[in-house]
Amino acid sequence: MRILGIETSTLLGGVSLVDGSSGLLAEVRLNIKTTHSERLMTLVDHIFKETGLKISDMDAFAVAIGPGSFTGLRIGLSTVKGFAYVTGRPIVAVPTLEALAWHFTYCRYPVCPMLDARKKEVFAALFKWEKESFVRIIPEVSTNTDNLLARIYIFLSGDKSGDEDEKNKSNSSREKIIFTGEGAEIYRKRLTDCLGDRAFFASPEKMIPSPSNVATLGLRKAAKGEFSDPLGLVPFYLRRSEAEIKWDG
Repeated sequence: MRILGIETSTLLGGVSLVDGSSGLLAEVRLNIKTTHSERLMTLVDHIFKETGLKISDMDAFAVAIGPGSFTGLRIGLSTVKGFAYVTGRPIVAVPTLEALAWHFTYCRYPVCPMLDARKKEVFAALFKWEKESFVRIIPEVSTNTDNLLARIYIFLSGDKSGDEDEKNKSNSSREKIIFTGEGAEIYRKRLTDCLGDRAFFASPEKMIPSPSNVATLGLRKAAKGEFSDPLGLVPFYLRRSEAEIKWDG
């Protein structure tokens, strides 16, 4: 099965092509200040030229569904919907923060991806690797850093359920957290001030979303038949856009 993955959640956008038998065939990422609408199709065309494949060779299309840039998500999703309409192939929606956490598969520590949500807030979640996949300890939220830290403290204290034994609580209290994403860079000092040596930060290449992670997760979801209805599929914004707020006002 071949999957074309598209990631447009942040300024850094990219395209990837993954094959279920051969693995990663191609990936292109660009962190430049042009809109995704100006460069996305150029990247797709480049990947097909270099691999000798064409859009009709794809078995499905994976797209980062959010949260993230409102405009970027709309462009990525509309592009994938166009591909699906032309080819008749299905779409797989991949949560952006889960794809970002995928940099750290098999990691013993929880992973907290953070994207800049503007207005002194972040899009964030907390994941833990268990049995070949990530599970959500804290589901995706749009919040300020202090509120996020308060929820992380609850996890670190081991106060997750009333029947947890003292050994598990003790282990949780010493847990370290890996932070990744542009939000982690912006609020690094605050995170370090609060968590001290329990706060680990990803290396630069793992601080940014990866289209190959989107395609890889898309491949896994496609194998399970987890496809999305193109007609009803919308970006996972987490909160309303500024335009919507002003419109209601």
